[in-house]
Amino acid sequence: MVAQERWEEMHRLKAAGMTVAGIGRATGLDRKTVRRCLRQVRWQAYRRPARRELLLAPHRTWLVERAAQVGYSARILHQELCAQRGFEGGYGTVRDAVRPLRLETAAASLTQCRFETEPGEQAQADWGQVRVPIGSRILEVHIFVMTLGYSRRGWAEGYEHERMESLLAAHEHAFEHFAGVTREILYDRMRTVIQGEREGKKRWNPTFQAFARHWGFEPRVCRPYRAQTKGKVESGVKYVKRNFLPGRVFRDLEDFNAQLAAWQAEIADLREHGTTHEPPIQRFAREAHALTPLAGRAGFLAAMPRPRVVASDWLVSIEANRYSVPWRLIGATVEVLRVGNHWQIRHRGAVVAEHAVRAGRYGLSVNPEHGPGAVARNTRTRYAESARLAAEAPAAAAPFALVEQRDLAVYEQMLEAV
Repeated sequence: MVAQERWEEMHRLKAAGMTVAGIGRATGLDRKTVRRCLRQVRWQAYRRPARRELLLAPHRTWLVERAAQVGYSARILHQELCAQRGFEGGYGTVRDAVRPLRLETAAASLTQCRFETEPGEQAQADWGQVRVPIGSRILEVHIFVMTLGYSRRGWAEGYEHERMESLLAAHEHAFEHFAGVTREILYDRMRTVIQGEREGKKRWNPTFQAFARHWGFEPRVCRPYRAQTKGKVESGVKYVKRNFLPGRVFRDLEDFNAQLAAWQAEIADLREHGTTHEPPIQRFAREAHALTPLAGRAGFLAAMPRPRVVASDWLVSIEANRYSVPWRLIGATVEVLRVGNHWQIRHRGAVVAEHAVRAGRYGLSVNPEHGPGAVARNTRTRYAESARLAAEAPAAAAPFALVEQRDLAVYEQMLEAV
């Protein structure tokens, strides 16, 4: 293909009287190419033969539909065209046909309309992972972020993992922070929220579905491969990473969350938001009344007793840790409720054990009074104390301080004698 500048140069040399051979030597082009260009009245861009377009024409509709499904991979499309549809063209033909489709999709994603919601209508929630200096080590922290759709006010909190107990606790802390709940919350397709779809019907995680019913909001998830639908919280996660984390060090996770809470109150809530051009806390004043109030409801974990069967070692398992109950309840079913930072274990409505919630996993909390040896120990302690008091009593009080103890067989013999 001869560029327009080269084409114009050849015509100037011809007008100056140079021969075709001379022009070829001056430009480094073959004489046939020089003659063809000199015959053209005006410069024309090179166009590939129409045969390539004709080869792909029967497959055009299929190509447009399939391209998005394979991420606009020309290599995959060419392989499938040859193997499944009898295509005889080359890879370059498919590549050139896919390029404008890819560019069109990229342009559409950049120019898509921002989806705005009314006050109290929607919040978006997601996790972000960061590696930060905690103590003398670099550890991974999972940051939960919830962003209100209207005001853009957010709540962020760090956790050791993204398991169900962390997800639910993070939600309830966010609800407390906002003093209310939006009508719906949008998520990515995380397994703790949705377990898949069957025949167009969503299969929610049962625990999370019960949690949503308890707090009265409707969970929603993004369409597959459309995570940008929750762009508000995505921006919130990036903002935490870029504005809060740089240059900070932390003693532990508790210190991480303390600094994060202070940063949200002093920086994040007061900044001018790039989209709304208002501070989130100022815009939140117009959204707060539209949130569903908490109305003093207990947290989900506290309101939902969890049944547990007492194992033979008189322990029950709660969130991967084990806690003791009185040994006489081995094999019985007890109910576990969370009350603040303690687990309360009940049997037939009565509280039989209480333990502080352990951090981490695979820990053990045992109250010695729950073991089978506790009865014998208590008996020995009680009689030892009685003997000590009797020994220390004055001699005059001795006849009244001690009571003679007899074997019950003595009374049986007395009855036989009668």
